[in-house]
This record gives sequence, structure tokens and C-alpha cells, in this order.
Amino acid sequence: MWLDEAGHDAVHTLDLPRGNGTTDNEILDIAAAEQRTVVTKDDDFVQSFLITGRPAKLLLVSTGNIANSVLESIVREHVGEIADAFAAADFVELGNDALTVHE
Repeated sequence: MWLDEAGHDAVHTLDLPRGNGTTDNEILDIAAAEQRTVVTKDDDFVQSFLITGRPAKLLLVSTGNIANSVLESIVREHVGEIADAFAAADFVELGNDALTVHE
């Protein structure tokens, strides 16, 4: 995975034992146990973060329906800013043209 190549320890849901069948709660448990940031387009994780504080760190991708190659390009362009944002905040949102740090 290219995030690993860029020096980030990343795990895709496809790499989990139940793959894409992994439930949101299982993902939250894994993220907590392994101190991982959840990267998602799924608003369910936003609601969980706001209500329960889980996951501890959340990157919401709000680019809409775009090609994976375009998404990868956007993330690559902002990966340094994203890492810096998590030094100050627990909830960061990546859009097509901007990074929003939620406090």
C-alpha cells in the first residue's frame, strides 16, 4: 500500500481477518487496541466519534464519489498537512480542495 511506502503504518480493511465484512465496532476496537487513526468516507464513524469519542483519531474523506487514483493524488498532496493536523486535533476532514481541522 502506498501509505506504507510513504512511511505510514497503514492497514486496509481488506487486510483484516474478516476483510470488508469487518463491522464498524470491530474496526473501532482494532483502532483502539493498535492506536490507529480511522480513515473513512462513512458518516457512521463521525457520529461515533462525536457521541462516544471512538475512534480516538478520525480522518473523514469528504471528496464525494471520485476515482481511487484521484483520491490517492489528493491524499498524497496533503499527507504532510494531515499528519501535522493530527498533532493538534483528533478529527480532521479532507475534501477535494481543503483540509478542515475540527476542534
